[in-house]
Amino acid sequence: MSVSYTRLAQVYDRFMADAPYEEWVRFAESEWMQFQLTPKKVMDLACGTGSISVLLAKRGYQVTGIDLSEEMLTIAEEKGRGEGVRLQLYQQDMVELRSPEPMDSIICFCDSLNYITDPQAVFQTFEGVYRSLKPGGVFLFDVHSLYKIKDLFADQSFHWIEDDLVYVWDCQAEEENLVTHFLTFFAREGELYRRFEETHLQRGYSEQQLRTWLEEVGFANIHCHADLTNMPPVPTSERLFFSCQRPM
Repeated sequence: MSVSYTRLAQVYDRFMADAPYEEWVRFAESEWMQFQLTPKKVMDLACGTGSISVLLAKRGYQVTGIDLSEEMLTIAEEKGRGEGVRLQLYQQDMVELRSPEPMDSIICFCDSLNYITDPQAVFQTFEGVYRSLKPGGVFLFDVHSLYKIKDLFADQSFHWIEDDLVYVWDCQAEEENLVTHFLTFFAREGELYRRFEETHLQRGYSEQQLRTWLEEVGFANIHCHADLTNMPPVPTSERLFFSCQRPM
C-alpha cells in the first residue's frame, strides 16, 4: 500500500518549497528527446498537490494525475484551476494502477516509489505502469538511493522554523534499508499553534534490483542517472533517476 497523506497535505507545498520541480520537468523533456518521443498524454503517478502536473499542463501536455490522497488531489485541482489548466485527476493506489487510457509517458517523481515498502508491490507497480503505456511509451521515475536511506536519513533529525509553521522531522532506522520518518508540525491558527503528526516509512532499493524488476516486467532501454545529471550513479549519489521504454 502506498502512503496517503492526511494533515500533511495542508502544508505540503510549504514543506516542499525548495523542491526543484522545474528541473524534474526539464529532465523529463530531455529524456523524451533521447527516446525520440513527443508525448501528448502524460500520467503523473503519485502527483501529490500537482506541482509537476501543472508545469507539464502549462507546457501543453494532457496530464492525468494519480494519487492516493484525496486531500492532495483537492489541492492539485485548485492549483490547476488557479493556473488556468485542466488536470484529469484520479484517486488510486499506484500499486493497483488502472489507467483511464493508454499513456505516451508515465512519470513518478519525488521519491514516491520509496514509500512502497513491500518489494513485491514495487514489481506490481511496474507491471501496472507497463500495461498503462502505449507501445514505445516511456517510464521515468526517481528514488532515494540506498546511501541516502542508510547514511543520510537513518537516525537523523531535521528542523524548520518560520513564524507560522514549525516542523521537526526525525528519522529512525528500522530493518535493513527501511527508515521511519516521524513528522511533527506546529501550524499557527490565530493566536495559537496546532500540533499534528504523521509517520511515514520508506524503503531503499538498489539500482540493480530495480533494473532487474523493470527487465522482468518487459521494459527495455533502461538507463539510470544520478542526481539530475547525465552521469551514472556513484556510491554517494543521493537520488537515482531511471528512464525506460515499453518496446514497440
